[in-house]
Amino acid sequence: MKGKRSKRTPRQPRRPGRPRTTLVLALALIAGLGATVPAGADEPSYPFRDPRLSLDARVNDLLSRLTLDEKISLLHQHQPAIPRLGIQSFKTGTEALHGVAWLGETTVFPQAVGLASTWDPALMKQVGSAVGDEARGFQQERPAGWGLNLWAPVVNPLRDPRWGRNEEGYSEDPYLTSSMATAYGTGLTGGDPDHLKTAPTLKHFLGNNNEVDRTTTSSDLRPRVLKEYEEQAFRPTIEADAATGVMSSYNLVNGRPATVDPALNDEVRGWSSYDLLNVTDAYAPNNLVGTGSQKYYDTLPEGNAAALKAGVDSFTTDDANSVPTTTAVKSAVSTGLLKESDVDTAAGHILSVRVRLGEFDPGGGKYGSIDKSVINSPAHQKLARKAAADAAVLLKNSGGTLPLKASPSHDLAVVGPLADTLYTDWYSGTLPYAVTPAEGISDRLGKPVTSNEGVDRIALKNAETGEYVTAGTDADGEALQESAASSDAAAAQFDVFDWGAGIVTLRSAANGRYVGYNWSNFVNDQVQPNGWFVQQQFALEEQTDGTYLLRYAGYETQEPWWSNPVYLGPTGPDGTLGLVTKDEAAHYAKDVVRSGTAEAVAAVKGKDAAVVVVGSMPAINGRENDDREDMSLAPSQEALVKAVRAANPKTVVVVENSYPTTLGALQKEVPALLWTTHAGQETGNALADVLFGAVNPAGRLTQTWYESEADLPSILEYDNIKYDRTYQYFKGDPLYEFGYGLSYSSFRYGELRRTAGGYELAVTNTGKRAGDEVVQLYTHQRVSRDKQPLKQLEAFRRISLDPGQTKTVKLELTAKDLAHWDVTRSKWVVESGTYDVLVGASSEDIRSRTSLKVRGETIPARDLSRSTRAENFDDYQGVRLVDESKVRGTSVGATAGGAWLKFADAQLGSGATKFSARVAGAAGQVEIRLGSPTGTLVGTARASGTGSVYTYDTVNASLSATAKGRQDVYLVLSEGLRLSAFSLR
Repeated sequence: MKGKRSKRTPRQPRRPGRPRTTLVLALALIAGLGATVPAGADEPSYPFRDPRLSLDARVNDLLSRLTLDEKISLLHQHQPAIPRLGIQSFKTGTEALHGVAWLGETTVFPQAVGLASTWDPALMKQVGSAVGDEARGFQQERPAGWGLNLWAPVVNPLRDPRWGRNEEGYSEDPYLTSSMATAYGTGLTGGDPDHLKTAPTLKHFLGNNNEVDRTTTSSDLRPRVLKEYEEQAFRPTIEADAATGVMSSYNLVNGRPATVDPALNDEVRGWSSYDLLNVTDAYAPNNLVGTGSQKYYDTLPEGNAAALKAGVDSFTTDDANSVPTTTAVKSAVSTGLLKESDVDTAAGHILSVRVRLGEFDPGGGKYGSIDKSVINSPAHQKLARKAAADAAVLLKNSGGTLPLKASPSHDLAVVGPLADTLYTDWYSGTLPYAVTPAEGISDRLGKPVTSNEGVDRIALKNAETGEYVTAGTDADGEALQESAASSDAAAAQFDVFDWGAGIVTLRSAANGRYVGYNWSNFVNDQVQPNGWFVQQQFALEEQTDGTYLLRYAGYETQEPWWSNPVYLGPTGPDGTLGLVTKDEAAHYAKDVVRSGTAEAVAAVKGKDAAVVVVGSMPAINGRENDDREDMSLAPSQEALVKAVRAANPKTVVVVENSYPTTLGALQKEVPALLWTTHAGQETGNALADVLFGAVNPAGRLTQTWYESEADLPSILEYDNIKYDRTYQYFKGDPLYEFGYGLSYSSFRYGELRRTAGGYELAVTNTGKRAGDEVVQLYTHQRVSRDKQPLKQLEAFRRISLDPGQTKTVKLELTAKDLAHWDVTRSKWVVESGTYDVLVGASSEDIRSRTSLKVRGETIPARDLSRSTRAENFDDYQGVRLVDESKVRGTSVGATAGGAWLKFADAQLGSGATKFSARVAGAAGQVEIRLGSPTGTLVGTARASGTGSVYTYDTVNASLSATAKGRQDVYLVLSEGLRLSAFSLR
């Protein structure tokens, strides 16, 4: 599990721009195997098909046989076949986040954040291997959308739990993230980089943790945040050969679109000795140009050329239509924006991965014989059940409420909106079967249990006409209309599911289908809410007269191009409902046909125990392109829990969702709380395993669960260090801390002992049940030049112990793991000093501790006489990080007057007399002050303005005699000024 900040000895990594092995030499090495020489029965027809040759030789041979047009054709997501060479088509981008998605029924494992909650890399590797096998399982039939380049895992650190895609990531901690990603990726690849089972791609590089305005917002990543946090989630997995490339993200990074981030070449490729295949996110190339959202370049040829030069190899855009991309690249070559060698470089990266996948080997290579029999195999079903059970996190267990008795005589009820259904998310595969919580518990007890969803069934009566809204009764439903005089018939009744933030879904009692918009009408035809815009979302807005307006809330209504009204009302003589203005909207009386809470209370009264399953629908209130604004449980769900608890003191609450939740007073009121993600086809069986004690829970939280949204800064603020984000810097009291999770057993920790490779200690199961413990090692640097984490995860182990058993747990820790990024010299540094070494069951439940004295180095005082990059500040206010040029570099831009940068502990010696700076943008000034932003003014440099944010001038100022000695230097900037570098001499 180590690998943080590691740098292995590379196997002669191929750097950007380095010429491939000379084709003449390569062909000479394989003389006699050319296509013009008749091959023997056992000989390949072309050298690129000969697995005896080196990877470079095979790629070079194939490249030499392709025309320029054919090479360019490889640069789009949908690469066409090349029949004259017997080459099949190839597609980048099969989704495989927690199972193979969008290709039909496959094994569906728990959501990614749930898989990470196991804290078990060995299990993650098994899951990855199973998913890789299933991706291969389609290779004989090659259905539409299939490919062996998999877009998984997502390794963006989960620094803000409001991110709409929280379910896709692993953890707020980059080390835990990379550990789980490396394990999953190793399973996907097969563990042999020369012979890939599949080719996983890490998403999304870089700084992608908000959905609001995601193509136009810029993630400000100052060097410490970039190096210590963001890159550390990606780098170890690439270094471990557990991924074959990255996907560039939609957002901008320090003012530059990630699609043209030079780090794709300058950094990422340097982490591997293999060729990497880097791809864009969907339609991101089009965002770059004048017709797109970013408008960074005028034309598509300019944008595509810049992306290729930055390190993109494959363009994901225009769906299967490659013509715009290939036309743009051809134009870029013909006009000199690109050289043919640039095309060769990208095509070579792609072909290198295709060769390693065995595409050109006899029989498809090492994994070519895998067929569809592996898909949803019994072994994979068993693994899915284990993963779902091991991922569950026990949050509370007062008075030994859990485990429940697994006896047929035990009488219990399972209630709640998720009691008897399973939902899937956007990147989920199709469930081959679904074991719901109620079904899993029934199977465990060997008899049916009482179940109830606990949701209200209502009828909507037009207050003016007295007619009720009705739906169709067949499976396909019908357009909703006002046509009934009574609410007695099922056609006039709807089950209302409250998902929080005012959003509900309506399920027709007539056919059990959800009501949704089809761009013309509202029809009850969907098995569950789904689709890109999730057009099954509504809001019931209560009016002062007690009636309700029915508002349509599909995600498309939030798009800037949406111009239609959003309220419902009759739009024709037959009463068919359509979209109308608020003034024209129908006012409905909401008749409660039956009370979900009353039914749930009746179901649990007198039972030995009540299990309430609440949570989220993963496509609503937080998913791709939509961030959460409200982190609490839906109000009606919380009310349901309280009512059930009042009716049955032995109430167990299962929270099934994709993210941390602010549970308010609820966690104090119920005796037992269990959290799980949407855990796939085996959810019900896995929950039953945990609830009844067949599995002793050992899942641990991979994120801080906050008390309130007030504990968090803006989701657009990426500086964890300054704004005290994540467990590393958060100074408040969380609801549940990072690494938290309970067990049915108890564990005793022994004394921490130093070993050659780290530390070890004895851990004993002092309980009466066998169980797993997740032993976590954190460090803290007591004194540093720079602000340091309160705690930082450095190692962990999930171990299994029988009752009374003791194991010695070894946890790796080396001096280089204590390094942080020194902005004064742009390098990793381990400072001399004392470090706390803390081992425990969570980031706050520390059971054993010691200290470690390290002989490292002392960061010297800043030498500002040398050119200093402005981005290497120590503190700041009123600035943004911006693009120095469209190609590379970061500057600092002032967003308001009086913006300032702090450069701490600068040695000015006997006196600095001259200030020089490279500035661009608006006219203004740079004040040089000592001690504080309002401290002693020692000089002012004035800029007349350059007319362009990319045109820089050098400005100078004479400094007063007080600019001497060891000082904190502050630069105070005028609004609109950009500063790239400066010096004080």
